[in-house]
Amino acid sequence: MKKILILLLLPILSYAQLDIKKHLKHSTFYGAVNGGTSISNVDIYSVTDGLTTTTIETPFDYSISLGIRKIARFGYENKANTFYDGTETSWSDAATIGKVKGFEYLFEIDYRRQQGESYIDQNHFLRYVANDYIIKFEYLEDGFADIGYYESSQRYRKKLGNKLSFNIGAVQRVSEPYGYDPLDEWRLSNGNLHYTYLALEEGYNVDVFNEVYTNPSGDVVATNTEVWEAVVIPGVLADYTERKKSELPVQWNHGLVLGFDFYHYTKNFWMHSWANIIPYHYNDGGEFSYHNYIEDDQWNDYSGGLIFGYKLNKHLGCFIEGKYNKYWNRRWHDFKVGINYRIL
Repeated sequence: MKKILILLLLPILSYAQLDIKKHLKHSTFYGAVNGGTSISNVDIYSVTDGLTTTTIETPFDYSISLGIRKIARFGYENKANTFYDGTETSWSDAATIGKVKGFEYLFEIDYRRQQGESYIDQNHFLRYVANDYIIKFEYLEDGFADIGYYESSQRYRKKLGNKLSFNIGAVQRVSEPYGYDPLDEWRLSNGNLHYTYLALEEGYNVDVFNEVYTNPSGDVVATNTEVWEAVVIPGVLADYTERKKSELPVQWNHGLVLGFDFYHYTKNFWMHSWANIIPYHYNDGGEFSYHNYIEDDQWNDYSGGLIFGYKLNKHLGCFIEGKYNKYWNRRWHDFKVGINYRIL
């Protein structure tokens, strides 16, 4: 997918090179390492062979961030920190349209360890906004939500005043074959999984009479059925699923996209909202197309966000911020709701 992403970005990168000094002006490159204590140690007790205590330790949390960005801040955004430290969450980055016309970009990669789980987050995009059209290239990978895709769109934009605009156009996406389940071919007519036969095909050996289970290397991994089913089989299924998915080519999806953006700002009241919906997807007849894994031929993918703030008076204010995404029936979201009251 990375090779495809580079090829698709070449035209806009070539454009950017025409005046590299201009496009780097006001941009910020940043790199940071952040860390902290994870969840506390957990003691596990057992009385099977007398009282024994096992302590489960979770390594400390950390993140390593590297990025470069050139995105004009909206009126409600204040740069509170002197430096970018990689922990900023600017939800307006997900909006289709920026605060200013012209060329903006973001390239950020984060390697994180959270509560013992390691994953990678990436968010890269190039965006050009004009009065009557929008061009955007984006690559998103959310390791925590287990979603990753490349997306490009070319849209006609219709402005209604200075605050509201609608857009319509074509969208192209490249992703792994979402919807494909490698375990389907191993399901029995009653819905159960023929996991033992799958394990045998993967090179494991089962001695039912002596209850000895060995892995492809010949090492004993279980000496009873309970351990085999509760410990070994889940690992076999996970490894098999990951391997089968990695063997498949990436899937292209072409569709129709509709959207809107609204932005209003004063010192006491602001609202920024946007939404996109992809109601139509071209079916190219591919063997692993998402069309093959749903009941109907079409489905709705959508994303949106809302940033709202209201200062009722000089003491009391409230805010709502959030974004929501659903692609290929996979959902990920963030939100904040709260009030502020200045006592004096």
